[in-house]
Amino acid sequence: MTTYARIDLYKTNYSVLTNSKFLKNPPIKELNEIYKKYCRHKGFKSVMPMFDNDYLRDTNEIIGYYDEENKLVAFSCIMIQDHKSVEALQFAWDYETPKLHLGIKSLRNECAVYKEKGYRYLYLGEAHTYKKQIKGFEVLGPI
Repeated sequence: MTTYARIDLYKTNYSVLTNSKFLKNPPIKELNEIYKKYCRHKGFKSVMPMFDNDYLRDTNEIIGYYDEENKLVAFSCIMIQDHKSVEALQFAWDYETPKLHLGIKSLRNECAVYKEKGYRYLYLGEAHTYKKQIKGFEVLGPI
């Protein structure tokens, strides 16, 4: 059985990372290369592609993450659902600099960013164990 989760942003107190920014004109080719590296690193047996429209939809925001040389090394695709909820659609990282620890740091950053923007919830998709490290983590129950 798949279990889904969200973060109650009101229960968080994370800070925005200085090595992240919103990508207003996302470099699609570069983002797709990061996504491919991410999928290869993780060894996924089956992969849903990222389509150009995923980066360009008005309802989606792309947050880029940079290394010490200011090279784009990761991104998150976040969908605005309504005035109080956003959904983390996809995170991808090239894993070329593991010491950046961007997997969990990006999630904390997104909590800070969207809390500052006035949102209440960040929906995460599946309730993977590592996500439980985030303050405000909540498993969604049945309707």
